[in-house]
Amino acid sequence: MIENYSFGIMRVQGVDYSDDLKIIKGKVKPGWWRIKGHRVLTDDVRDILEAKPNILVIGKGRWGLLRVDNGLRVELEREGIKLIEENTGRAIKEFNRLLEKGADVAGGFHLSC
Repeated sequence: MIENYSFGIMRVQGVDYSDDLKIIKGKVKPGWWRIKGHRVLTDDVRDILEAKPNILVIGKGRWGLLRVDNGLRVELEREGIKLIEENTGRAIKEFNRLLEKGADVAGGFHLSC
């Protein structure tokens, strides 16, 4: 599904995106802004939680500066959603691998730092 990534740009299904984005149930939601910038809070992924995927992949940026808040970790565990967090390049590979295996996976990707 994700065809390419370079700093600040991701190509998904033939479309280039230059803003952080989420992928939920196969649909791209561009313009992912987080309440606290480089921290992912529960409210930042409320739509993903409502979709109830089995796995959430977070791309933390090229250098891994994005952080998942502990409150979100607790919520994901409570909901039975596995969290995978990697620098964005690795996160994309994992997201695609899981998707190819038929996993119910959602993603949130920071495209820059």
